[in-house]
Amino acid sequence: MPNKRPNILFVLTDQQRPEWVEMNPDIPVRTPHLRQLADRGIWLANTICPSPVCAPSRSCLVAGQEYDRTRVWGNDTYPPDDLPKYHLRLRDEAGYHVMAAGKHHTGNNQSGNPPQFHRGIDGRQGLEEWGFSDAIFNAGLNQATILMRRNGMVPQDSYMAFLQERGLAQEHIADYARRNQEGVWTATFSTTLPDDAYFDTWITTNALTLLDRAPNDKPWYLEVNLQNPHHPWDITESMHRWYREPPVDFPPPLFNTENISPETHQEVRRNWAATVEHLDQCLGRLVEHVGERGDLDNTVVVFTSDHGEMLGDYNQWQKLSPLQASVGVPLVIAGPGVAAVGCDDAPMTTLDLTASFLEWAGLMPGENLDSRSLVGYLGGGGYRHRDMVFSGLSAWRMACDGRFKLVRGYDPGKRIGGDTFEPMHIPPDETKRLQRDRPQILYDLERNERDDLSSALPEVLHRLSTALDEHLTL
Repeated sequence: MPNKRPNILFVLTDQQRPEWVEMNPDIPVRTPHLRQLADRGIWLANTICPSPVCAPSRSCLVAGQEYDRTRVWGNDTYPPDDLPKYHLRLRDEAGYHVMAAGKHHTGNNQSGNPPQFHRGIDGRQGLEEWGFSDAIFNAGLNQATILMRRNGMVPQDSYMAFLQERGLAQEHIADYARRNQEGVWTATFSTTLPDDAYFDTWITTNALTLLDRAPNDKPWYLEVNLQNPHHPWDITESMHRWYREPPVDFPPPLFNTENISPETHQEVRRNWAATVEHLDQCLGRLVEHVGERGDLDNTVVVFTSDHGEMLGDYNQWQKLSPLQASVGVPLVIAGPGVAAVGCDDAPMTTLDLTASFLEWAGLMPGENLDSRSLVGYLGGGGYRHRDMVFSGLSAWRMACDGRFKLVRGYDPGKRIGGDTFEPMHIPPDETKRLQRDRPQILYDLERNERDDLSSALPEVLHRLSTALDEHLTL
């Protein structure tokens, strides 16, 4: 732990699966800035999120609490008034200048009102109660277009206001309507937006603006909530060429039997790779700017995502599933006090970033946190941080030791979300019934997440089932 409290740059993407990084030779995606970060720090390659959907995952991180304790069950769930917020502690107890740019997909702006994820035209609603000193928030890209259409084509968030000022709002909304008509998962045509008006480029520019107006007499925390690689996978014309000139082929989806051609899957994955590479460029801009300020030597940089993306694996798309492409996320950390370890495949959870942020700021985690600080581990402590990590949503709960995964209350034949599938939130009594009535499933991650090995590995089943029982009684 350095004597001087470090600045913290926290880059949080949206719906980025864990293995699509340049450090993985099996996926030909380009993320050179992430590789550089991993080279001078650590790539925690076996990290999961506490719940694979935006609002619960981010609420768990804000509170430092496991899924069942936050009471944020899905994207439509209002966070309780007593939800702990580490940003408040960084600002009010540790004296940090706490900043954020992008989507703040956790709760509303005033108790009793419906969720307002957009934070107003100026992007500054809710700063005081959520613990920020300065911010430029915006709605998620899908929500931004819906909000504007529902309000007489009047912008309701800062990004659509920016596009309207540039004369681009109407064509952007028309672009999204076309994608929904042609198939939100398979539409791969490029957007007509210029590169400088592209969503994540704009968010990154806002983050640099915040950094430029940060005071020089106190440590800072900057959270950059980027949109990609969340669907729809709209990319600019220049990005559209990145993996097509010449064409790059990616591994096809695992165990996919949908009526989607191999060529279409490749086109989807080329778009998706372009969004991932663009995220990497955003990271590069941020790190470069921190260096230009003279702050890089005393700044911890954390890059991760709120949850993953199935991308057609096992006939599933987006998140919500206990399978690894959904619950898994990339996690790379570098900076003062972080040993240059490279790849580490120990079981990890993004939940533990909460206590880590607090310890870097010189604060004690507190008794109401499930989060465990990674600071000592990142310094090369040489111990095993966790034996088991957990995740949950809807009726299912999951325990994983890094290789074996036990899932309880999950029906692989039913998808979560939407009118005809299981809801994100199932009442506690019904959740317990489904966990009791549905068979537990044991996967070996070195094999696949299709074959249930419960009967073949009874000792492993008992060990993980016991751990999950203990976890659910906390």
